[in-house]
Amino acid sequence: MRFLELIREDYPGSNTIYIFLDNARYSKNKEVYVKAEQLNIKLKFLPTYSPNLNLIERLWKFLKKKLRQNRYYETYSKFKKAIHEFFKNIEDYRPELEKLLTLKFEVI
Repeated sequence: MRFLELIREDYPGSNTIYIFLDNARYSKNKEVYVKAEQLNIKLKFLPTYSPNLNLIERLWKFLKKKLRQNRYYETYSKFKKAIHEFFKNIEDYRPELEKLLTLKFEVI
């Protein structure tokens, strides 16, 4: 709940703050709702089963494509190192990620 307080502190002049969340159980905790209401923060949830709207899901899919497609890692530590290297050199993927992690959505 400290997270909600930090958001409110970052936007002291804003009347209402809207936060969009996935449907993780911990986001729907009663205490979270109460705290958000106290801070005049409105919680809005993405539709169920809509990973395309959640940018982190796109990043995970991209990472899996880059690291797992047609690759075999002999040990867990080699796989873990590949993940670490991916994030260490994420700038190498900037052109692809800028196209993938866009906020432009088609309205139906």
